[in-house]
Amino acid sequence: MALALATQLDISLPIEVVDIAFDDELFSRYGVTIPVLSYGESELNWPFELEQLQIWLENNGITYHK
Repeated sequence: MALALATQLDISLPIEVVDIAFDDELFSRYGVTIPVLSYGESELNWPFELEQLQIWLENNGITYHK
């Protein structure tokens, strides 16, 4: 669902999907808050809606198109 929202907005940056299932450090860090969008030091943890994603993108200077 999170990837679908990001794809819907046609984000200008490439999206890298990372499976944390086999990475103990990432799994313990994120646990049930996955999926997570991360850019620099900023993260947006699930659950989030389209409007929240748009605000997060704007706050991080990431270009997107509706």
